[in-house]
Amino acid sequence: MRNLITILAILLGLGASAQQTRLLTPDKYSDYGLVYALPNTAFEVEVTARHTVRQAGPFRQFAPKYVGTDNVITADAETWEITGVRLRTYGVANDSAIYRMQLKAGQPLTLCVADDGMLLGVNAEVEPDAGWEPLDNPEPLLMPSATEYLQYVGEEFSSAQSDARRAALLAAGLNEVRQARLDLTRGTADNMPTDGAQLDLMLKSLTHQEELLLNAFRGREMTETRSARFTLVPAEEGRYVLARLNPYTGFVNRDDLSGTPIYLDIKQLEAPEIPKDEKGQEARLPRDGVMYMLPGTAQVSLQWQGRELFSSTTEMAQYGIPFALDPTLFTNKKAPAAAIFNPATGALRSLGEMK
Repeated sequence: MRNLITILAILLGLGASAQQTRLLTPDKYSDYGLVYALPNTAFEVEVTARHTVRQAGPFRQFAPKYVGTDNVITADAETWEITGVRLRTYGVANDSAIYRMQLKAGQPLTLCVADDGMLLGVNAEVEPDAGWEPLDNPEPLLMPSATEYLQYVGEEFSSAQSDARRAALLAAGLNEVRQARLDLTRGTADNMPTDGAQLDLMLKSLTHQEELLLNAFRGREMTETRSARFTLVPAEEGRYVLARLNPYTGFVNRDDLSGTPIYLDIKQLEAPEIPKDEKGQEARLPRDGVMYMLPGTAQVSLQWQGRELFSSTTEMAQYGIPFALDPTLFTNKKAPAAAIFNPATGALRSLGEMK
């Protein structure tokens, strides 16, 4: 399989799950051998998009006459636009890079591995990669009916024979609502509220009525912001369809051709150099050594509709080479060493005395 891409619970907002760790120690049941894997570098990408829904008012042609504006929505429309992205790397066990470390009885050594067997540390307990917090998307946007204003019209409106007459009646109703609100604020209304709380409720109701009547002329626009997360474990450099964005339904799977593709481009930049020995020659792998990665570097970018959303240089295990640490560093009973590896690339992060 060239790559693995998954939509991760878009509606629930779940990202790549945090890994758990476990400690391995040699015993007779495993013939004093410890099995571990080196990682492949994976990407988790969070894409944020703005969803806009526009609803035309049924009396938009009368807006200049009755509400004094020609700045109206002329047709129903719905759009999605990407407004932001972020990317992080993490590691997954490479099934093609599994190693066995052979030890002897009594040798004190512990491997810390992820739940998939990926090596994280030697003689050191490593905290798992916590990843991102779960997404917190709002409830899906629901545009009310364009005829919502009808709850505030009378029988004369229903019996009107033309749009022009109905528009005039709506405008008259709009003026009545505004006058009623003005009377309340001035304290001159025929039925004044008994307290401040009741006044507040009445003013809010009138404001709501005014808004619905105005919408019948100018239309309305509603927006929401939603995010989704996608993962990718690339096998080689090139262009990948990470996901797609449908103009009506938002994020869809990469195989759904109803959406515009969001591309993730990977270009290998540099391969690592094998370490040199004292003579300046390429160092040899120690026997039964603790394997780790010398990662390569790659340029990673995200594209949508010809626009670059993200670009960065990052280290990747896929473009690196495996190397090894001398196992005697870790089995020395007087001063055993400890090593911690980068969980995203398998690179050696630290090497020192065991604590």
